[in-house]
Amino acid sequence: MLDLLLSYRPCAHPKKYILKHQNAAGYTALRDVLTAKTKQLINLKSTPTSTAEEFLALNDVSFEINEGDRVGIIGRNGAGKSTLLKILSRIVAPTKGRITIDGRVASLLEVGTGFHPELTGRENIFLNGSILGMSKEEIKQKFDEIVAFSEVERFLDTPVKRYSSGMYVRLAFSVAAHLDPEILIVDEVLAVGDAAFQKKCLGKMDDVSRSGRTILFVSHNMQMIQKLCNKGILLNKGKVLQDGSIDAVVKNYLETAQDGQSVYEPAPPANTAQSAGYVTRVQIEDQQGNLVNEVAVGKAWQIRVRYKLTRSVSHFIIGMGIVTPMEQPFRTTWSEPADTPAGEYEVIFLNDDIMLTTGIYSLVIGLSENKTTFYYLDNLVKLVISDVVDFKDENRIVNTQSGLVINQMKTTIKKLA
Repeated sequence: MLDLLLSYRPCAHPKKYILKHQNAAGYTALRDVLTAKTKQLINLKSTPTSTAEEFLALNDVSFEINEGDRVGIIGRNGAGKSTLLKILSRIVAPTKGRITIDGRVASLLEVGTGFHPELTGRENIFLNGSILGMSKEEIKQKFDEIVAFSEVERFLDTPVKRYSSGMYVRLAFSVAAHLDPEILIVDEVLAVGDAAFQKKCLGKMDDVSRSGRTILFVSHNMQMIQKLCNKGILLNKGKVLQDGSIDAVVKNYLETAQDGQSVYEPAPPANTAQSAGYVTRVQIEDQQGNLVNEVAVGKAWQIRVRYKLTRSVSHFIIGMGIVTPMEQPFRTTWSEPADTPAGEYEVIFLNDDIMLTTGIYSLVIGLSENKTTFYYLDNLVKLVISDVVDFKDENRIVNTQSGLVINQMKTTIKKLA
């Protein structure tokens, strides 16, 4: 049993803000302001009045994190993730309740968190180390590692106000990760860096966690979250919806974030007369053509697309792409090019060869003329693959670690002499 390292005790309203609203509607002219001020002087009721409402950024939040846990905090925008990290970092205080932390905390919530813009990179390394409680000798021991990781040695004696956002985040992350914090808190700030730097940071955070330290990581990149973290906390409108294994939490988030349906009818373009064509209806069906809002894993499915061409289109192609739950392009298929007259059409894309693992996939549909796309539909049609009860193949392995494609390969086993 690991010792309790960090806990957030139950409370009625952990963090409450006051939002002020001005009741005066629309544009206010100078004469309206002068009139209102005059009425105030003679004690008449002023025209503009203001009201205030309470906004609970976090509400009734409670969880515990043990030493060495790598915790991914996920949720939609506005769920309360950043507010939670600011409270845990002691940047803001909770309105009610209490927080118990055992260990030194290093936070990276924004680009250049804790940096003084007028100081050089070298000076900010020592400043941040001192804030974290490190002695001058301890910082000197880590100094070369910090500089080498950040790759800003050439600009080390330049004031950080002249750094680019990428240089800022390189140095800030390097300081936070190398000064031996017991708890490392990282927000979406890593999205600022390039792909190589993100990979480097993930490797460093993995090293930090393997040394027994604790990581709290906020990101909208589910693939990155699952790769780094072993536990997850799902927030929604300031409340904890789920606290458990990272695979279960991510699965719940992806399933509740978007609901599948069987029929989609996209809105036509604003000016249909100027468009060569557009999609009017998309249907999710099983192999027999029955409408379904989810497909059993391992079963064939098809997408029926109806579209309209407003004029003749030369070298016409309709294509469909599949995007994974982690928002990565997975597969693209398309029709044979053909000169096509105006009219209404229907196409069926049948998938009976590739078996996808469970998840919510997005479909992208495009219409093109002479290899130039003139209509593009995305972020609308969802394909839900689920592990439903009528699928009884006990020999198949289906879980989040199985990969996207679960087709079996030809396997030959023989006993060696």
